[in-house]
Amino acid sequence: MEKLFASDTMTKRERVLATLRHQPIDRAALLEQLSYNPRVIADWTGKTIAGFDYTLDDICEVCRKTMDLVMPPATQKLGTKRVTSPDGWVHQYDNWTVWTVSRPFTDEEGGRDWLVKRIRSLQQARVDVAKERQSHRDYMRGLQAKLGDTQIFAYPIDTGLCGAYGDGGMGLEIFSYFYAAWPDTFRDYMAASMNHRLQRLHAIADEYVAVSPVVLIAEDFATKQGPIFGPAFLHEFHYPNIKRLADAWHEHGVIALYHSDGNWRKVIPDLIATGVDGFYCLEPNCGMDVVEFKQTWPQMVWAGGVDGVDLLERGTPEQVKREVHRHIRETNVLATGGMFVASSSEINPPIPPENFRAMVEAVGELRNPHFPKAS
Repeated sequence: MEKLFASDTMTKRERVLATLRHQPIDRAALLEQLSYNPRVIADWTGKTIAGFDYTLDDICEVCRKTMDLVMPPATQKLGTKRVTSPDGWVHQYDNWTVWTVSRPFTDEEGGRDWLVKRIRSLQQARVDVAKERQSHRDYMRGLQAKLGDTQIFAYPIDTGLCGAYGDGGMGLEIFSYFYAAWPDTFRDYMAASMNHRLQRLHAIADEYVAVSPVVLIAEDFATKQGPIFGPAFLHEFHYPNIKRLADAWHEHGVIALYHSDGNWRKVIPDLIATGVDGFYCLEPNCGMDVVEFKQTWPQMVWAGGVDGVDLLERGTPEQVKREVHRHIRETNVLATGGMFVASSSEINPPIPPENFRAMVEAVGELRNPHFPKAS
């Protein structure tokens, strides 16, 4: 049994499952995305790392030493190049992230034409079930072999909403004009998108659950002030599709959490009504407090509430520990489960390694006294 702390009495999988099922745990479970911080990788591997020159094995070693549940580790080594794709998209890379500089269209008519092509492509695509299943089996089991006992928290299927309006799609401004002029085209896109994605989901779900008990449905729809879209749009295009994905995962015995950046507290009841089992990524600096939400909706699973910017990037190790201790004590997680300790974003490059280490150590300092001591 791999232990993060000498006092651990549950396996990582037991702790993750008990947390998801709102059961007592020996200590709080740790969840994180650990792929993009070279200083953290160096700190836990003992290696000297120049730039982003580390391997998937290095990341997985750190995950095994620090986490119960992790987002899928990946090495990118993107560099700082600017790339133009054959179809005219220009992307800027910056080592650990990438964004769209320009698109092959500049107005809503061009956006409509681009989306119509995507609709046709989705309608004509046929999911090769056997190929999808085998590919996912190889990926999940290969990654799990590198992660040891640490569980995987992946996000293989979304609805396609962000792909239409987000940075990798039209962008919000063009999308707004497009949708005002051609809402039926967008309806056609979402129908084709969901049909294709649900076929993929059912193809891979049994292979997924063979490795991991929990999956993430990720679709950003909020700013720091609130939802980007109005209630009518969300009730037509967002909530029903989140429900379709959650229901499909549940058919295969997979617990489904939902993710969006930003402030979506005013629509939490609507999101709960979709049937998801909980939520990941809560940004304290825009009013998303994991303690408040766990106390208000104790039937849901909550994760990702340690501020990843003002606290983890700019605070002290002592401040990090105090905040983690607050989350553990005030959510009563040791007795009731239902909460993972994790940052509100990722362990991004600006986060000092001593602050990440403090977050991990703080979890080990508070254990459930009702569990027997480790032998």
